[in-house]
Amino acid sequence: MKLILASTSPYRENILKKLFIPFSCVSPSVDETPMNNESANNLVARLAREKALSVGEAEKGLIIGSDQVACIDGVILGKPGNKLKAFDQLTQLSGNTVTFFTGLSLLDSTTYRQETIVETFGVTFKSLSAKQINRYLELEEPYDCAGSFKSEDLGIALFSSLDGRDPNTLIGLPLIALVAMLERFEFDVFEHMQ
Repeated sequence: MKLILASTSPYRENILKKLFIPFSCVSPSVDETPMNNESANNLVARLAREKALSVGEAEKGLIIGSDQVACIDGVILGKPGNKLKAFDQLTQLSGNTVTFFTGLSLLDSTTYRQETIVETFGVTFKSLSAKQINRYLELEEPYDCAGSFKSEDLGIALFSSLDGRDPNTLIGLPLIALVAMLERFEFDVFEHMQ
C-alpha cells in the first residue's frame, strides 16, 4: 500500500524519513482557521483529519495527516512570521512551560477507515535575556515554527527540560504513535524499510 504524507512541511518529511520507508508528499487543501472557542486539542485533531481526507480525495493509499499548535496558559501560539513577533513569543515563553499539541491522523483512502490521536509534549524554557533571544533569532530565523523555535537545531539551548514520550512529537510528527497506527492498519514498517 502506498504511503502518503499530507504535508509540505520539510520538518515532517525529515522525521518520516527516519523510518526508511518509501513515501510521497502531497499538499493538502485545508483552511486552518480555528473555529470559535475550539480547544487546541480539538483543533489539531480536526486539522490532521481534514488534511488526510483532503489528500485522500485524489490519492489512493495510507494518508498521514498532522497538525501542531503550541499553547501557554491556554492561549494558542501561532507561527510568528517575522522577527518582532518571534521575539515577543520567546519573551513570553522565557521561564515558562509551553505545551505542544500534535494531531496525527491515518486514513486508508480505499476504505475510508481513519484513526486520529493527539499527543502532547511539554517544554520548559530557561529564563532568557533579550540578548539571548535576539542572538538565537539571528542564527535560526524560526519564523515558520509555532513557538518561534526549532528544537531539532539551536532551539535546544533555550530549554531547561522536556516532557513527552517521543521527541519527534515536538518537531511535528509523533513517530512512535504513527508506527503503532500503521501496524493497526496492517502496514508493518519493518517489511517496507529500504
